[in-house]
Amino acid sequence: MYDENEMPRPSNPEIRHRLLSDGGHVIHRLGFNGAGVQDIVAAANVPKGSFYSYFESKETFAAEVVQAYWDSIELRHGKVMYDARIKPLARIERLFELLVEDHAAQRFQLGCLVGNLSLELSNASTEVREALAGILARWEGMIAACLDEAMIRQELDGSRDSKQLAAIIVEAWEGAVLRSKVEGNGDACHRFLQATLKRLLN
Repeated sequence: MYDENEMPRPSNPEIRHRLLSDGGHVIHRLGFNGAGVQDIVAAANVPKGSFYSYFESKETFAAEVVQAYWDSIELRHGKVMYDARIKPLARIERLFELLVEDHAAQRFQLGCLVGNLSLELSNASTEVREALAGILARWEGMIAACLDEAMIRQELDGSRDSKQLAAIIVEAWEGAVLRSKVEGNGDACHRFLQATLKRLLN
């Protein structure tokens, strides 16, 4: 039932975008617990009251931030996974090469927001955990589709379980990114590209 005392939430896409983009960068840099709402709204250059006008809670915000983060990755790099001019296994390798380039641009200091929030919030927020699970399913689904195509083209052993292999690839990647963040260099990510991924796709 409509509550006449309940004020409708404002709809300003530009402010919402700034909060998710600029405020999302704060979450990525400082972590969920390290970033306060004041830090988020200051980065977005909006009044503090605007935050709760657009997001019910900080956890809701984090769930939408990580979704926006993954949407950005798909927008920039996802098309390579559907490029018929590239062999399916090469598409997978290219996707992770592009991701390494993203992390290199940040000097391997920020890590993957999917992995960061998985460590920080998966046991604390059902909302964020469900968002992360959805992203992992989409990511692994893209990889599994390429693996299935490679099997059809007899470029990969047809007895392999594509869904399981896709999950292993993502898990190995997240471990490599975590170590690169700890060490502050790309050694682990490059080992993933040059050794781990090639062995998994062999």
